[in-house]
Amino acid sequence: MKKISRREFMAVAGSACIYSMITPQARAIIDDRKNVQLFASAYMDDSRRFGVVIMEDNGRVISKHLLPGRGHGMTFNNHTGQLISFSRRPGNFAMAFNMYTRTPPVLFQTPSYTHFYGHGTFSKDGRLLFATENDFHSGDGVIGVYDATNEFVRINEFPSHGIGPHEIIMMHDGYTLCIANGGILTHPDTGRTKLNLHEMQSSVAFIDSRYGDLISIFDVPVQRLSLRHMVVDCNNLVWVGGQYEGDIYDIVPLIATIDVEDGITFVSVDSFPVGSLSNYIGSIASSSDGTQVAVSSPKGNTLLIFDVVSQSILSMRTIKEVCGVSATNDNSFMTTSMSGITDGDSSSFLYFDNHITSIHS
Repeated sequence: MKKISRREFMAVAGSACIYSMITPQARAIIDDRKNVQLFASAYMDDSRRFGVVIMEDNGRVISKHLLPGRGHGMTFNNHTGQLISFSRRPGNFAMAFNMYTRTPPVLFQTPSYTHFYGHGTFSKDGRLLFATENDFHSGDGVIGVYDATNEFVRINEFPSHGIGPHEIIMMHDGYTLCIANGGILTHPDTGRTKLNLHEMQSSVAFIDSRYGDLISIFDVPVQRLSLRHMVVDCNNLVWVGGQYEGDIYDIVPLIATIDVEDGITFVSVDSFPVGSLSNYIGSIASSSDGTQVAVSSPKGNTLLIFDVVSQSILSMRTIKEVCGVSATNDNSFMTTSMSGITDGDSSSFLYFDNHITSIHS
């Protein structure tokens, strides 16, 4: 994915505003947010256009919104109704949609020396957006800080304390950020080519979002295991899934829990065939009460659901190319398959990207 120029940026911004107009029927459903839970996912349609789709929990498409390139992860601001869609690495754009108002979307970019890694999270009060980025001049990961009250102007940055920061989440205390540094060095000139597999080092860092200070950091003890996606459970324990960059026949642990003081502990998966995950975790989510965690593997066509206290597997389901997973209000999980769905209001086919995000009041 190439970086978009300022001229392209302005042109796309104008077209996105037109494309994102929501029908009165869709607006009525969105306005009824107290009674209807909605979900958002990035997609590509069969005309190779990229966008964000808003759905009900039964999969019915409510609205679609054009993006200038492929999207990846999203985050939702419950205070303001802002839904942020981040471009897939090495994209340099993000788009903010307001689900509570009729205002047009806001398209914003990274500075010239960084690109997004596809994920971000809001501060507890919803006024700041923290995004994982790559400073491709130095190769170091940074956390970009954007003003959510002023069209997402970038106002600060601080180190992620690793290479290739991917997902970032806010802990329950409301100020500690947890960042999965995947450890893989890339550069926009070489696209998504992985440049340092022979020496990559993944890590998880805890950072004070108020000052950018490092609280603790833990290196992953498994060589070539890149930690990517995370969620925090009801006990303030971080669950993280990895993607293994070594031999496809190697058997390695892919799921771990992380404590801000005690570090990384791998979750035992002796009760099912390890090969069913194909050394690749696509997404991870906690239930609405935080007592269960769901882990998906699109390459292994597998969805696992864990009890967070015993860390035992509650269920194992086979779903073709399952990847996106998000909690529903009734403590179950909504999933999407990268195989996609047919848009019920048109003949278009939608191929989902890796993640699905809950939109709630």
